[in-house]
Amino acid sequence: MRPGIFGQRLFSRGQVDGLRPTPQAALTNLNFEDCNATGIFGQGMFSRGQVDGLRPTPQAALMNLNFEDCYATRNLWTKAILQRTSGWTEAYSTGCAHTEHQNLGNPATTMAEGSNMGEDPTSSTRMRMDTDPNSSVTEFLTKCDDYQLFQLTKFYRDRLEQAIEEVVDGLSSLLTYEGIFSGQEHRKVTELAEKGERADSSKLLLNLVTEKGSQARRVMWESFEKKCHGVPKLDKTLKEIRELGSNSLDYLNIAHGLLELPCHPNDVQEKHKETLRVQTETLTVNTILIKEKVKIFQLVDRYAELTIISTVRDRTLVEHELLVRGRDHEEWREKDLRNELKKIQTGQLFQSSFFQKKSKCGSSAAVSGVPGIGKTTMVQKIVYDWATGKIYPNFQFVFSFKFRDLNSINCRINLRNLILDQYPYFGNVLGEIWKNPEGLLFIFDGLDEFKDRIDFADNRRNTEPQSTCTDPESWCEVSDIVYSLIQHKLLPGCSVLVTSRPTELHLLEKAEISVWAEILGFVGDERKEYFNKFFEDQTVAAAVFKHVEENEILYTMCYNPSYCWILGLSLGPFFTQRDRKQQQVPKTITQLYSYYIYNILKNHGRAIESPRDVLLKLGEMAFTGVSERKIVFRNGDLIEYNLQPSQFLSGFLMELLERDDSVQSVVYTFPHLTIQEFVAALAQFLTPDPGDIGKLLSEAYGKGDGRFEIFLRFVAGLSSPQAARPLEEILGRFLHQTTCGVIDWVKEQIDGQIGNTKSKTDKRNLLDTFHYLFESQNKALARVTVGSMETLTFCNLIMTPIDCAVLSQIIGLCDTIKHLELENCHIQFEGLQQLEPVLHKCRVLSLRNNELKDSGVKPLFKALRNPDCKIQELHLTDNKLTASFAKDFASAVSENQSLTNLNLGENKLGDSGVKFLSTVLRNPDCKIQELQLHNNCLSEFCAQDLASALSTNCALTSLNLGDNELGDSGVKILCTALRYSDCKIMELSLWGTGLSDSICDGLASTLSTNTLLKVLKLGGNSFTDQSIPAFSKLILSCKSLERFVVWQNQLSSNGKRHLEALQECRPGLSVAV
Repeated sequence: MRPGIFGQRLFSRGQVDGLRPTPQAALTNLNFEDCNATGIFGQGMFSRGQVDGLRPTPQAALMNLNFEDCYATRNLWTKAILQRTSGWTEAYSTGCAHTEHQNLGNPATTMAEGSNMGEDPTSSTRMRMDTDPNSSVTEFLTKCDDYQLFQLTKFYRDRLEQAIEEVVDGLSSLLTYEGIFSGQEHRKVTELAEKGERADSSKLLLNLVTEKGSQARRVMWESFEKKCHGVPKLDKTLKEIRELGSNSLDYLNIAHGLLELPCHPNDVQEKHKETLRVQTETLTVNTILIKEKVKIFQLVDRYAELTIISTVRDRTLVEHELLVRGRDHEEWREKDLRNELKKIQTGQLFQSSFFQKKSKCGSSAAVSGVPGIGKTTMVQKIVYDWATGKIYPNFQFVFSFKFRDLNSINCRINLRNLILDQYPYFGNVLGEIWKNPEGLLFIFDGLDEFKDRIDFADNRRNTEPQSTCTDPESWCEVSDIVYSLIQHKLLPGCSVLVTSRPTELHLLEKAEISVWAEILGFVGDERKEYFNKFFEDQTVAAAVFKHVEENEILYTMCYNPSYCWILGLSLGPFFTQRDRKQQQVPKTITQLYSYYIYNILKNHGRAIESPRDVLLKLGEMAFTGVSERKIVFRNGDLIEYNLQPSQFLSGFLMELLERDDSVQSVVYTFPHLTIQEFVAALAQFLTPDPGDIGKLLSEAYGKGDGRFEIFLRFVAGLSSPQAARPLEEILGRFLHQTTCGVIDWVKEQIDGQIGNTKSKTDKRNLLDTFHYLFESQNKALARVTVGSMETLTFCNLIMTPIDCAVLSQIIGLCDTIKHLELENCHIQFEGLQQLEPVLHKCRVLSLRNNELKDSGVKPLFKALRNPDCKIQELHLTDNKLTASFAKDFASAVSENQSLTNLNLGENKLGDSGVKFLSTVLRNPDCKIQELQLHNNCLSEFCAQDLASALSTNCALTSLNLGDNELGDSGVKILCTALRYSDCKIMELSLWGTGLSDSICDGLASTLSTNTLLKVLKLGGNSFTDQSIPAFSKLILSCKSLERFVVWQNQLSSNGKRHLEALQECRPGLSVAV
């Protein structure tokens, strides 16, 4: 506890308690200046108005002044203030008798006779102040450990909710006084009580106490003892505990029916399977319908199979995890089509054939997946299939836990009680079950939601026994139990399954994990299957899927089931409601989410009170969550942002936040991470005081781990009228100042990045900024910022079809684009298809090393056929193209008048492919001047087709046939074409074509009379010194030759020197030996 007023020994806790009922006269001389001079306002505790408020209503004004608040404020009130109130202070410093107020809503005040001013305010002695020392309840509490008190609270929870209703405000005051509640939390509880909503008020109080842990529970029960007089229901509960005394915990077991449980493991297994079957056989799905907010389906009818792969993937993410996984998804789709994807069925996770690390003591599996991909649903399906006998017959028992639920256990516990807390019918057989750990499977779902960090790289766990749990009966932290199970230190031989988001996988890198797997989500037709199951009307399902399929921005993200769910809810009304068909269907991600929120607000059954204000508060909480990577919220979080938890019982918030009260600690989550990010972005446009929005966006952009990436896209998107309009219809106009600030920020980002794409990070930043520009749909801004671009290069940056769609939109608004370089960007058919409408605008188009293949390159043909095609230079090196491509390409360029430079090197065109290309070269309208065909599996059999084309082609000046097995015979045929006057070859590369000395005389004879040849490359062949005379003749007789290359042959040093000496006879000639 920090030093402050109590650290200065000015007031005791009892004296602070005495502040609440202090008469008005006692505080008359306490003024603002005194307080300000001593630092109270510097601590931000009181305003002038609050100090002024002390005089007329001292009791109300000081209700929330608790011991910790005062203690934390250094030099809060000085001796001068004490002197002004000396009479009042002196009266209370001698102590006062315990007074039970008539109004149960006011806290009881006390001052122990001769209290010790140096007493530790957190001690149990202090907490039991005012409690009758003879009270059996108090005696019982002192004997209860934290876990027993946890059980007691859980057992009496429902009765307590009703029992404390009439004294809930008084209890809240006591808990605030004891430092358990903050003033804000106390106000929320009492506000509900004052409105007459005492049931909600008592639930909130109990939820808050549960969230705060063991100490809070203990103080709450002590407060019950103080407040039970005159409260029949509460008094009855405490009386029951008094009568049972030390037997209370035994009574809990009797009440749970533990004494009547089966004693044979087979009977327990049968009951366990039936329990799990009932728990997992249905799937609850939220809707936005007025009549049906929730629909319940049979799991087997609704479950769509997910693709799970066995691999150890890169776990260091510098982008938003949804984006980086979407970026990889097309690669997985291609592998799936080729049957190269190593898939795992849910029933195969513990098969040794998938083990990457083997252990003699059991096996552990880690399954990762981005938010909404279906990890929890997969776990539900595994448990259901085990319970119904479909998978894992080798496991006698399966115990499934959610880390989210385990967060509510804020006391030491053992594995026995961890299981009994969830499955109480195991009480009589656990000892027997421990004997066969090989038959046990433990499932822990949602490591990323666990409040405690489990560090498997921490060597202290191996040296400090207290950090490791080796006995299921040993008491320790929940994190120690999980650690010890995974590391096979507890029940060695058992199996463990852990699920997590990719961002937390690094925690498991040092763990004893046998199987690493990742959920890819939907691949191929699995997406369509989802929509068919989502909509009962198959006509609507087909219409929605068609729209999604035609919009790459939406389609690519459909690998994620939660995203499909959002699409279904947002797009469904456009294809089912007549009055919505005329409206523009969402095309950007921001527009889609805007209609998602709009549909929730529009379809809410009752009038919404201040929806703008509620969404602003919710958005502020969501923004903090995005900033802190927090996706699970509690009642305390809601109260911090002035949200009333009771709103979730009937308000529209229950459709924006999912409430999970399956455990004692109620938690809230957004249905999907992107919904949280959208609401966070929306709040920026609802706040009446936006401050410096540009600064906020820049700080968010500066985070290098991608956590704000989707948020920033949404902010940019909400600056567009198309996205804002539906929400403004209900929430009111967005702040114009914010919209302008966002547009200015996007403009600044583009201006600063447009010419800076040297590094991979620079390229990614520019592409991200293009996404902001696209989401904004601001054509005027686009023309100002990118309208005069000439070069765009994203080489070596993996680009998804979404990236390509965005880039296509940007290029479409640019009239001056000349160079588009997309080498090694992993662009495949879908990506090139998105770019097709703008490819014809580029003069230089580089698509090297994208593995397009014959099918992937087809969108390019349409651009080449475009009468307005400006493509002059086309690079398609290393794209696994074959003769099939060459045939289609020949047709596409038959009328093209712009192409002058064609690079098809490092493909697999073969001799038949060259045959098709030769028809292009023979076309008198052909303008191709440079042709690269190196490393294309060519042989001597293509030489005749090439020679025929070269003999009549008047445009081609550069030909590269390197790294093809043409041999001496093939080159001899080519030489015949070089004699023709129409042949204009100036640069010829025959590097690595299998040439020997026998071809030299013919080659020298053919080229010696050529007047155009400037560059001849003969390196990488098998020439020896026998070829020196022929080479010398060629060099001296071909007057146009400027560069002669014979690297990597079998020439001697003397031979090389002889050739180099010829340079002196030919000024301007370069010989490279």
